[in-house]
Amino acid sequence: MSLKERLTEDMKTAMKEKESGKTKLSVIRMVRSSIKNVEIDKKRELSEEEVLEVLSREVKKRKDSYEEYMKVGRQDIAEGLREEINFLMVYLPEQMSEDEIRTIVKSVVDEVKPEGPKDMGKIMAKLMPLVKGKADGKLVNQIVKEFIG
Repeated sequence: MSLKERLTEDMKTAMKEKESGKTKLSVIRMVRSSIKNVEIDKKRELSEEEVLEVLSREVKKRKDSYEEYMKVGRQDIAEGLREEINFLMVYLPEQMSEDEIRTIVKSVVDEVKPEGPKDMGKIMAKLMPLVKGKADGKLVNQIVKEFIG
């Protein structure tokens, strides 16, 4: 079952759950809407990988908002976002641990042999296809900076 089909099935389930499925239903509708907008822009159906990219973007948006709301002391809104993030993570592939990311970064750094921070782009270009959808870009960026810093 593709991700889009899974989202549709989960949306139907959330509709049947009435009150208890309201948050889930609104999150699924927002994600399906984002997927549909990208399909309209590209004038074609999205591949499974492209759907994963849209889902990853949605999670990233919510994580960024979560951090901002925590900074300004709005725990009520932040907790709602945390719930949405946890719900969306179910659709993403299992996330890599920090140790796994470090291992991959080390191998790419050894391969590229950077001369300093100016070579960060070269490292990231080789690294991102290996961790796309499986690791948080901010964390990857931070680990790369540690290696070449």
